[in-house]
Amino acid sequence: MKYQTLLARSFSKHEQKKLGYWALLACLFIALSFFINFKPFMGPLSVLNLRLSTGEDEKLHLFDDTDSSLQIAKETINSTSIVNDTGSSHEEAEIMSSALTVNDTDSSHGESEIRDTEIIVNNATSRSQEVVFKESLAQNMETNDSTNPPQFVNEKDTSMVNNTNSSLPEATVFEDASAGTKNSTVEPPLCTFMGRSDFCEIKGDIRIDGNSYTVFIVSSEIDILAAENTSWCIRPYARKGDQAAMGGVREWTVKLVAGASHILPQCTQNHSVPAILFSAGGYSGNHFHSFADIIVPLFFTSRPYNGDVQFLITNGLTAWISKFKTLMKALSRYPPISIDYRQDIHCYDSMTVGLIRRTSKELSIDPSNSPYSMKDFRQFLRSSYSLKRTMAIKIGNGSRKRPRLVIISRKRSRAFTNVGEIVSMAKRLGFRVVVAEPDADVSGFAKIINSCDVMMGVHGAGLTNMVFLPEKAVLVQVIPIGGTEWLSKTYFEEPAKDMNIRYLDYKIRVEESTLIHQYPHDHVVLRDPSEIWKQGWSAVQSIYLSKQNVTLDVNRFRPTLVKALELLHQ
Repeated sequence: MKYQTLLARSFSKHEQKKLGYWALLACLFIALSFFINFKPFMGPLSVLNLRLSTGEDEKLHLFDDTDSSLQIAKETINSTSIVNDTGSSHEEAEIMSSALTVNDTDSSHGESEIRDTEIIVNNATSRSQEVVFKESLAQNMETNDSTNPPQFVNEKDTSMVNNTNSSLPEATVFEDASAGTKNSTVEPPLCTFMGRSDFCEIKGDIRIDGNSYTVFIVSSEIDILAAENTSWCIRPYARKGDQAAMGGVREWTVKLVAGASHILPQCTQNHSVPAILFSAGGYSGNHFHSFADIIVPLFFTSRPYNGDVQFLITNGLTAWISKFKTLMKALSRYPPISIDYRQDIHCYDSMTVGLIRRTSKELSIDPSNSPYSMKDFRQFLRSSYSLKRTMAIKIGNGSRKRPRLVIISRKRSRAFTNVGEIVSMAKRLGFRVVVAEPDADVSGFAKIINSCDVMMGVHGAGLTNMVFLPEKAVLVQVIPIGGTEWLSKTYFEEPAKDMNIRYLDYKIRVEESTLIHQYPHDHVVLRDPSEIWKQGWSAVQSIYLSKQNVTLDVNRFRPTLVKALELLHQ
């Protein structure tokens, strides 16, 4: 009341009202000033998105974030360490002295620990990418980024990182060089170049278009932008380097494609088991090459699946598939699919394009870089064809058991012209003799070979049936004239030793070749085969392999069969 009295004495009623208005304006001005001065500290400005970039021993810089997601993705590709966030329109990075924290609400991969630094990315609604890493961290660590597609490297046994086809990269685990232990499991390779075969091992959303010979891998835009290559060409036949063979093999394309791409076909058949795509082209019409280039590599590639795998066959002739159906059924519980020219789209979560062949040796598996060997393969053959004998006969003193000899007969070329004489001589030595010619009935012929202790024949695909011989049996290869000794050694002598089969050979003389009836005695074909080799393989094949038969000098050949008997005594 005292102050009101003093105010009434000093100011009139009109002046008091005017003073109140001014006081109200002053209060509003003070409040406005407060909000203006302190607004930057109360929340993010709506007119800008800010990106934070920091490096060790560097000041903090602010960048105007007006880039599109694709532009930012291109920037992040060249960064030493990358965390991709395809979700949020507003991103905040809290940079602390010992931890970088990011929240990923969309990814199922969880959090990834990087040494003592925890990385978490806030993923809400934006399409921009947040890159917050210390440079020193990247210099001391290696990443296993399962989202970056690999590239082919033209070296043996070189593995590339697999594309796991997730929309977001899996949690990346770094390896601390000072710790001496690995914190991550290396993903299997996507594509690999080897000496004899190229193959791709793929996981993810895989779609097979047999009409265009394309394997589509559904990938994110980030994966595709990060890839130096987005497609690879594979001829799925294990005889790489042989141009004539590979010329008969259909080429397939393995291609990374974005999920929204218009070229991506829609699945019509989904499969729950892995697949292996391989070619039955090349030299598959030849019995030797069917085994060396297809069956043995197929065993190596598919055996780890224990039957839970499906075969997709390109260049698959019905006759070839029928011939080896027993073996394919033994390797896969699912019917094979001839994939060429199909209108339907087959989809898988895992597959291998091509066959794995880790050795340049013919008809062989190198146990030094494989969990399998030719012993395992031959056991697989015995099981598949119900072959009873695992070991050849051992002739002992006073034993009445007679060893069994099979003579491989041929009709068109490199045939024995005096089979009767050979049979009579072999029987006099104590053999029981069988003369047999291979045909499309692999199972029946395998049983004949497995029942024998010695197999003999002129160099040719028929000798491939030695794979059915019991262990410690004897192979006798008759080598015709024409400088084919290296072929005989590479195709049959060396593989026989890997199969625990004893090996003998017999090199015929010119007089034992029927070519002496086709050319004069002094002709270069008989006198110097090396001159024919200079003319190329076609010349050699047309003369020495296609026109030549053999008339064995049984007296000269007899010691070879005697040696075979001696080996069976051991």
